[in-house]
Amino acid sequence: MRFTLEQRFDAPPDAVAAAYADPGLYAAFAELPRAGRPEVLHHEIAEDTVHLDVRWAFTAPLSSAARAVIDPDRLTWVERSAHHLADRSVTWRLLPDNYADRFTCHGTYHFDDDGRAGTVRRSDGELRVKAPLVARTVERAILDGLGEQLAAEVPLVERYLKR
Repeated sequence: MRFTLEQRFDAPPDAVAAAYADPGLYAAFAELPRAGRPEVLHHEIAEDTVHLDVRWAFTAPLSSAARAVIDPDRLTWVERSAHHLADRSVTWRLLPDNYADRFTCHGTYHFDDDGRAGTVRRSDGELRVKAPLVARTVERAILDGLGEQLAAEVPLVERYLKR
């Protein structure tokens, strides 16, 4: 399932893009409602590209349809991302610690000027769940949760940038 999600930040695009490339930001994400405290596993700067690996754990309740194919206690993954600061873009891939045979998700973020001194982050990606009869239901549930997660990041990023 292909998807597009957008969030708006009250901060300039260069600052928002740089914040997401800063491993210090991820400690602030411990307050997010759907994932446990992220753990930065790898951080490397190569010219204008920052490579990050961040481990996440899903902590929100799952629907019965999702629980039919996924054990919530085993729903952890590494987000591997390359932050291209010159053009304010990110390529990312989710690497499940479990269920790699049933789940793939990857995409891009772009941080663009919203025309009012703020930023629009546009997330384009593709999510695939392999589960007989319930794949689309599980994909929709995951995407709903992802949308909530990304929206919940906005005030945390804005607060981080003001510190």
